[in-house]
Amino acid sequence: MKTKKEFKFWIIMRNISLTIVAALLILIVLNNAMTAYEQKKYPAIGQLVEVDGNNMHVFTKGDGENTIVLLSGLGTVAPVLDFEPLINEMLKNNKIVVVELFGYGWSDLTNKERTVENIVEEIRTALKKSNIEGPYILMPHSISGIYSMYYANKYPDEVRAVIGIDPTLPGFNHHFSHTMPKVSASHEMPKFYVAPTGIVRLASFVIPDLFFPLSEEETYSEENLKMTKAISVWNSFNKNVSNETNNIHHNIDKTIGMTFPSDIPVMIFTPKEENINEDGQSKITFYQTQLSNGSSNKLVTLEGNHYLHWTRYKEISEYVNKFIETHVSD
Repeated sequence: MKTKKEFKFWIIMRNISLTIVAALLILIVLNNAMTAYEQKKYPAIGQLVEVDGNNMHVFTKGDGENTIVLLSGLGTVAPVLDFEPLINEMLKNNKIVVVELFGYGWSDLTNKERTVENIVEEIRTALKKSNIEGPYILMPHSISGIYSMYYANKYPDEVRAVIGIDPTLPGFNHHFSHTMPKVSASHEMPKFYVAPTGIVRLASFVIPDLFFPLSEEETYSEENLKMTKAISVWNSFNKNVSNETNNIHHNIDKTIGMTFPSDIPVMIFTPKEENINEDGQSKITFYQTQLSNGSSNKLVTLEGNHYLHWTRYKEISEYVNKFIETHVSD
């Protein structure tokens, strides 16, 4: 009797497992079909340029004499769409460029390591192949602060100014008297990518607003939000984002001794915060140390979260125009 019960149990488990596998296979096939359809429906809105054998997406708008290059934060799946409200404000007085790194937006995936050295060279190549002449005003958000720091130090003649949106900078952990733990092989981001499985698409149906910016209604156009949702399904948690995450420590180590060159004006936007440690240190005090080398530098605090451009794009644009007029324009 016991043997028959055990046999019946394993039959049930086998059937459940086969059902799950079949459901996953159906999900994968449907997801790939939907992705192919969406990629035809939503072609690149900018220019695709060949960099190291793959296509990078470069978006340009406006015809002002100052060229602002927007660079996104880690995991921002569609940078051009994410920056849309800020782009529309700043283009009134400037030429705005968004370079989407490999693995982001309409750019391809790459097999090259996501080191700061490779990323900066790819940005430079994409700009040159798009016939966008420098020097540039680099405007990084979050992790791109490290890339902009490296760019400004290695190619100072190509950078007129740096304007950061709560940028990650290499000296942050040293300022707070501790270091980030090294990422060992056993603690790296996994190399299993969920987007091709259709799980991200399924999540987008269950939680429709999962990938949308936390902004007021009508800040982003309906077409923008449709494309953002679609690209989130294609791009979320891909191999380049994973590799970029695993290279954070390398990229910090590569730039840890750098500061912004004293002759390059720098302005940083950061959220107002109350997080002050027992030594009286905060993100604001850290940024103040990064700006102490130049008289034309400025720190601006605004209400909001890490993605300040979701809600404070008008104020950011006003500050940018005044800063350029005072410290950058010839």
